[in-house]
Amino acid sequence: MIDKKSKLLDLDDRSRIIFKKIVEEYLNTGTPIGSRTISQMDQFDLSAASIRNVMHDLESLGLIYSPHISSGRIPTEGGLRLFVDAMLEIGSLTDIDQAVIKQQAMANNMSIEDALTKASEMLSGLTNYTGVVSVNKDAKYIKHIEFVSLDKTKVLVILVDEDGNVENRIIDNSEGLTASSLAAAGNYLNHHMRGFTLNEAIKRIEIDLSEKKNELDRETASLLTQGLASWTSSNYKKDDKILIVKGASNLISNIEVNEDLDRIKHLFQDLEDKKEIMQLLGMAEKAEGVRIFIGSENKLFSLSGSSMVVAPYQNEKKQVIGVLGVIGPTRMNYGRIIPMVNYTAELMKKILG
Repeated sequence: MIDKKSKLLDLDDRSRIIFKKIVEEYLNTGTPIGSRTISQMDQFDLSAASIRNVMHDLESLGLIYSPHISSGRIPTEGGLRLFVDAMLEIGSLTDIDQAVIKQQAMANNMSIEDALTKASEMLSGLTNYTGVVSVNKDAKYIKHIEFVSLDKTKVLVILVDEDGNVENRIIDNSEGLTASSLAAAGNYLNHHMRGFTLNEAIKRIEIDLSEKKNELDRETASLLTQGLASWTSSNYKKDDKILIVKGASNLISNIEVNEDLDRIKHLFQDLEDKKEIMQLLGMAEKAEGVRIFIGSENKLFSLSGSSMVVAPYQNEKKQVIGVLGVIGPTRMNYGRIIPMVNYTAELMKKILG
């Protein structure tokens, strides 16, 4: 990966201006730009020969390259990374853009999953890229839980979340708890933990136990936490999170030559498998603000030549519960996409509240 600080120090003011213009033209048009074209622009009082010398220096630094013999230059992925991290001028969303996002994303009486699906569709529609949203399965809030004895060794755990979704798990009853103990466990949870997420409820039970505030005996509390833990996991496996992808067909519409189609098919397969994309989103979940993945910097986009702009979002308790953003070509309008993704992530806290 390019060392941004050292590469910037290698550039004088003239080189930075020319490099910036090459990248901006590439992001706007997708076509290489030559020295003669740059020399004819109003802000450049340089000959084509002088600009060619600068472009040669930029190429030797690994910032630009020529995709075809005798063609102009476009940025390398390393050059794009340098531009995005150190030179990109990020605008702010207009009042109209903010109003459109609010209108499309917000609606009354939506479940968490419906709200996130709406957000993914909205991002895809506004950018013409592919919208992606992930959410932790344990981000759902408990509405009701019940423990039902199946036999002497098995207990059925029934969980209803605040969206009305019902899920069942079968866990071991190694303590041999009676029906009355199971009923007490359910009553305790429904009284004290309603409105908590699964992880929050587990932590609350552990704290109550340590402070001896728990109304249950330790064996019953152990079963209760075991029942909740059956829905949660600390690993980023594809079944631990919900992934919502909208506008995947835009990946095809954004390819520039037919040869890219096979590469995009690989990305489709990776999105279907979910494992690689979930690992990347897991990394972004731990970041502050917008995270940008460009091309071959990661395995997922190494073949397709795509980029992803994502940001973590929070619930009303200011807890990060997922990531949202877009996948598109490396030649995307980062200056427009970044504030859009960031604003949507901030808006989700209000929507989910």
